[in-house]
Amino acid sequence: MRTQRSELSEADFQAVSKLAYDEAGLVLPASKKAFVYSRLQKRLRHLKLGTFEDYCALLRQNDPDGEAERINLISALTTNVTQFFREAHHFELFGKEVLPGMVEAARKGDPVRIWSAGCSAGQEPFTIAAYCLKHAPQLATADFRVLASDIDPNVLHHGLAGVYPEDSLPDDRSDYFSDLIEATENPKDFRFKENVKKLIAFRKLNLLRDWPFSGRFDAIFCRNVAIYFDLPTQQGLFEKFGKQLKPKGWLFVGHSERVNLDTNKAFRSAGLTSYQRTE
Repeated sequence: MRTQRSELSEADFQAVSKLAYDEAGLVLPASKKAFVYSRLQKRLRHLKLGTFEDYCALLRQNDPDGEAERINLISALTTNVTQFFREAHHFELFGKEVLPGMVEAARKGDPVRIWSAGCSAGQEPFTIAAYCLKHAPQLATADFRVLASDIDPNVLHHGLAGVYPEDSLPDDRSDYFSDLIEATENPKDFRFKENVKKLIAFRKLNLLRDWPFSGRFDAIFCRNVAIYFDLPTQQGLFEKFGKQLKPKGWLFVGHSERVNLDTNKAFRSAGLTSYQRTE
């Protein structure tokens, strides 16, 4: 077995970059070569591969091993950093502008749906559910669901389990979670109760592929996901989101992401990185 330290050749870097773009829309300019090397060197060690050439050959395999490693590649090249109540200004606007309409729709018996697109380990969809149950507890018995999707199955299992460290809860928002969580065997962790978990559907989904649903959403949270895409891909995704929202539905994006309102007439700016469908 070859054990020498492998170098990432320009050809191998270009092969990885193309595959990452084709698979998930990830853009890896030349300035990211050192980052790619650092992230993927760990994969080579884990797989006991001697060279990046060997690794690229594995990625190209049209079999379960190749497919599994392409998933691991995307996971390695993205940063799954998230937290409860991240970018809290979105929830202030959500509570003021979005939640009242959701409550009225639920009162009429209509389905109420929110999509956490790029949900990572699940803190965002659980925050959405906790916020809704705190301010509109009647939604617990309504036709209310949160879709939580991510391309990476390696992080989705955290959301499915609903177990997180105690110190991950923000101190100033503890009242949102106190009735929704329970202790685990590990005193440093907590678990969301089943009545909360049943409101959230975790699904593996590539945002750049066809979406296997036709229902529309009251609001979509897609924050700090589009930053990995080039501008045409970003704006194309935002256009698709517009078509997936109910009339006057809402889209919340990350702090460095923007919908181009000059070309996308489906939205109006409604606050910091917050957009509402114009019809």
